Amino acid sequence: MLEGLPPNGASTLLRFISDASRARAVADFIVETFDPAETAACVFEDEKTGLWTAEVFFQEPPDEGELRALIESVFDAETAGAVAFAAIEERDWVENALAGLKPVRAGRILVHGAHDRARLSANDVGVEIEAALAFGTGHHGTTLGCLLALEEVLKRRRPRRALDVGTGTGVLAIAGAKLLHQAVACGDIDAVSVATARANALANGVGPYVRPLLATGVRHEALRGRRFDLIFANILAKPLRLLAPSLTRVAAPNAELILSGLLARDVPGVLTAYRAQGFRLLRRRDIDGWATLLLCR
Repeated sequence: MLEGLPPNGASTLLRFISDASRARAVADFIVETFDPAETAACVFEDEKTGLWTAEVFFQEPPDEGELRALIESVFDAETAGAVAFAAIEERDWVENALAGLKPVRAGRILVHGAHDRARLSANDVGVEIEAALAFGTGHHGTTLGCLLALEEVLKRRRPRRALDVGTGTGVLAIAGAKLLHQAVACGDIDAVSVATARANALANGVGPYVRPLLATGVRHEALRGRRFDLIFANILAKPLRLLAPSLTRVAAPNAELILSGLLARDVPGVLTAYRAQGFRLLRRRDIDGWATLLLCR
């Protein structure tokens, strides 16, 4: 999913206003249903009314009738009827996306855009991430869950070698590098994400510590023979299950895994895959319908 920023040349905007839970559910459902390279969503609150707005951007105009019918089949007729479509100008979506990106706190970590630098306090660990054509501004329940899990790990111990698989914008790798004051290996299958993560690492002053690789899972020459005692993988259920053996091979004997990108229905299958590799569940967090798992060997 592309979180917070629509595709290049977005043509159509879907808007739905409701309570927080329903707005997020509709946005997540649509983005999970359509091609993630051509669809993106943001959800934000109107502080005056207390209502939440889901905005979904489409690169190509969708079939409005079919999409309404699909929404009705999953939710109800009232929800389908409340969905509104509009054509948008190419420049409109930048302002819409950034307007919804308020700072997100996870313990000491504050993920923010450039427009919110002034909100950082002396004790905050700031991670500045703008909306971009890659996943991860901290606002999605999966990213926030991973950051909270990282804070939990750091209360107990200090990992020496960390890896972020499917780094997206690099938010997890950057937060790890800032908190650990050491290099965090990271990679992504998508070249745009690798470039975005690299730019974000430089902008956050951790360029020497975060050097994203273009890699499928952990298959890269730079990772060969290395072992990690903290591994992030914020992707999706199927690739997480498939990656279980390869993540186990790069995991140190005392490794902890932070896995996310999971709906509640995905958790049992992912846990089964990693239990078969010798991992057990330490904690599960559910945020906005998304689960984050902290596992240990």
